[in-house]
Amino acid sequence: MARLTREEIQQLSVAERVQLAEEIWDSIAATPEQLPVTDAQREELDRRLVSHERESANVVPWEQVREKLQRGS
Repeated sequence: MARLTREEIQQLSVAERVQLAEEIWDSIAATPEQLPVTDAQREELDRRLVSHERESANVVPWEQVREKLQRGS
């Protein structure tokens, strides 16, 4: 695996660095079971899930949120 130095990363364009960050994030998100979760984080996730289930009528699908953001309204 090629290893980029901080200097090499800084020489990339902003678009290239964003793409690199996305690729890194995608590689992490592909195996979420490998991410450590603290007890406090697990409790917060459980709390949010209960809240979501209680307030499910107020949920806006991601696609609608993204579309609205892209329209700028």
